[in-house]
Amino acid sequence: MKAATIAQLKKELQFKSQEDITQLCLRLARFKKENKELLTYLLFESDSEEGYIETVKEEVDQMFTEINTNSYFYIKKSVRKILRTIKKYIRYSGDKATEVELLLYFCEKLKSFRPSIQRNTTLKNLYNRQLEYVNKKIPGLHEDLQYDFGTILKELQV
Repeated sequence: MKAATIAQLKKELQFKSQEDITQLCLRLARFKKENKELLTYLLFESDSEEGYIETVKEEVDQMFTEINTNSYFYIKKSVRKILRTIKKYIRYSGDKATEVELLLYFCEKLKSFRPSIQRNTTLKNLYNRQLEYVNKKIPGLHEDLQYDFGTILKELQV
């Protein structure tokens, strides 16, 4: 079965009743955890972006405390998992300021992580790639946010 385009889906949804759309959403949420998480964000957390960011930061803090520091192999796996999780939450939000803030927070946590990431080339490269990515995203934000995030970025690049 070939998936329909977004335009086709939008056109078809216009002909459905509100109850039918509700049933479709609930059925969609049943199949994948990501669908359920996105629906949760859209229904409950999209009104308060600051609260959403704080929730994600708390989860990131928890994940950083659970990292197995016995070897850099385990550290790399855990850090990649944390970054995947952050990227998933960024996709849910779709807000550029949220994206920059969460990635800068990830970089702050990674920089202050012990044992130091400076002893591992892969982790250093991952850290630097995220800083470069954030540096490219900052010019698209509001001027006040550009300044605030720019100062944080400069501190992390030192």
